[in-house]
Amino acid sequence: MANLPIKEGEVAFDAPNAGKPCKTWYKIVGDLDSSSSSSPPLITLHGGPGAGHEYLTSLIDLYSAHGIPLIFYDQVGCGRSTHFQEKMGDDSFWTFDLFYKELDNLIDHLNLRTKGFYILGQSWGGVLGGAYASRRPSPQGLLKLIIASGPASIPLYVKGCQQLLSQLPPDKRRHESPEFEAAAAVFYARHVCRLDPYPDEVQMAFKNLKEDPTSYLTIQGPSEFVIIGNIKDWEGWPDAHNIQAETLLLNGRYDEVTDLCVEPWFKTIPKVKWVTLESSSHMAHWEARERYMQVCASFLSSSYPEGK
Repeated sequence: MANLPIKEGEVAFDAPNAGKPCKTWYKIVGDLDSSSSSSPPLITLHGGPGAGHEYLTSLIDLYSAHGIPLIFYDQVGCGRSTHFQEKMGDDSFWTFDLFYKELDNLIDHLNLRTKGFYILGQSWGGVLGGAYASRRPSPQGLLKLIIASGPASIPLYVKGCQQLLSQLPPDKRRHESPEFEAAAAVFYARHVCRLDPYPDEVQMAFKNLKEDPTSYLTIQGPSEFVIIGNIKDWEGWPDAHNIQAETLLLNGRYDEVTDLCVEPWFKTIPKVKWVTLESSSHMAHWEARERYMQVCASFLSSSYPEGK
C-alpha cells in the first residue's frame, strides 16, 4: 500500500442525541477527482457493528487491479471515529437512522452525489447497505450495490445458524453452557473465517470488538449466533423492492449467512445477481480473494442485462 494514493480525514458528524461533538474517520484509496478516475468510488460498510474498517482492506485489490477508488470509514462507536461507551444498551441511540445519517454525511462531505458512487456492505454492513438502498426516496448518487454476506432477515439468519450449530460435534453445540467459548471457536473456524491463522486485518476486527463492544452488544448480542440485541426481529426484504440500484449478492458456501437468509433479497430486489463462493465462509474477501475481486470488478464495470 506504500505506493498507493491514500488520503485520510475526519468529518464532523451531528449524531442524534449524542450529547457531545462527534466525528467520522475515513480513508480514501485512489483519487476521487473525476478528471483522473473513470470509475465512481466504492464506499465500504464494515460489519460488526463495531468491527472497524481494517478487515475489509483486501478490497484495495479493486483499486490496484481495476482502478476503482475506495472509501473506507469507521462507523461511529469503533476505530478512529467517536466512541459511545456511555450508550451501552441504549436502543434509542443505536438505530439504523444513526448509521444512515452518518453515511449521508460522509457522502455529502466528499461531494459524491453528482458523479455517483457504489456501496459494498459486508455482514452488518450488508444489512446497513441493503436497508439504506431500500429507503424512499432512493439515495441520490447510488449507482450499484454489493451486499456481501448480509442477511435479509435476522430471524432467518438465526434459523440458519441453528442449522449450522446442529452440525457441530455434540459437545460443542451447547452455546448457552460453560462450553460457550469452545462452541464459538469451532463455529467461527468453520463459518466466519476458515483461514488459519486469521489474517492480521481480520484479527483487528475482533480486537476492535473487544476494546469497545458497545454497539455490537446493543444491536446484535454476545456472539455471531446469539442475537438478543435490538436487531433481533429485523426484516429487510419487505422493503427491498424499493432498491433501484443494480445489486450483487455474495456469500460463501460455508458462510454463517446461509442461503436461507440471502434468498429473500434475491426474490425481492428488482435488478439482482447472486454469486456463492464455493470454498468460502464469511470472510470470502480473504479466503477466495482473487475470485472475490474478479466477481466484484466484473459486476461494477458491467451493464445489467435486460430481464432478471
